[in-house]
Amino acid sequence: MNPRTCIVTREEKSPDEMIRFVVGPEDQVFPDLQRKLPGRGVWVSAQRELLQEAITQKLFARGFKDKVKAQDTLPQLVEDIMRQTSLQALAMAKKAGLVATGQAKAEAMIREGAALALLQASDAGTDGVKKLAAALKAQKVYEDNETLLIDVFTSEELDKTLNGTNTMYVALLKGGASQKLVKMISRLMNYKASAS
Repeated sequence: MNPRTCIVTREEKSPDEMIRFVVGPEDQVFPDLQRKLPGRGVWVSAQRELLQEAITQKLFARGFKDKVKAQDTLPQLVEDIMRQTSLQALAMAKKAGLVATGQAKAEAMIREGAALALLQASDAGTDGVKKLAAALKAQKVYEDNETLLIDVFTSEELDKTLNGTNTMYVALLKGGASQKLVKMISRLMNYKASAS
């Protein structure tokens, strides 16, 4: 797709760095993260603070050239959708055989250089975190690639997605489904980071 212009910054960016919004029933603004909904769309850079600014400054009305309603809950809705689609992609990666759960398995995959990324529950204990941090550090020394550390999901979210119990560590093995998932999670992390 061609670059799109952010209604807040007026900068042109790749659609992958932005979020498309459309007008739905009752003139409500809705996010179209898959970029598949019909109708005219407007674009906002994928940063929570910029989306908040678009709502506060009533920039959606200007972008759509019409009276539209952008709810204050829109930034959280976008984050919730990003989280849900990322977790769905994690479930697909598991079906593709690209997921190893548990501290020992995750550590082994990291040390072998087979892991593309490590998902660590945001509520993981410090002992396991230190051990896997050492494995990540060692892997960066011996491997050309750098294993990513992702800690945006709780153990409860990982349990529900992977049908596990007390899931704290998940190694994503190298493969197409994992690469797609890492891109989705990176987008979520960038979106969240802009608000902190």
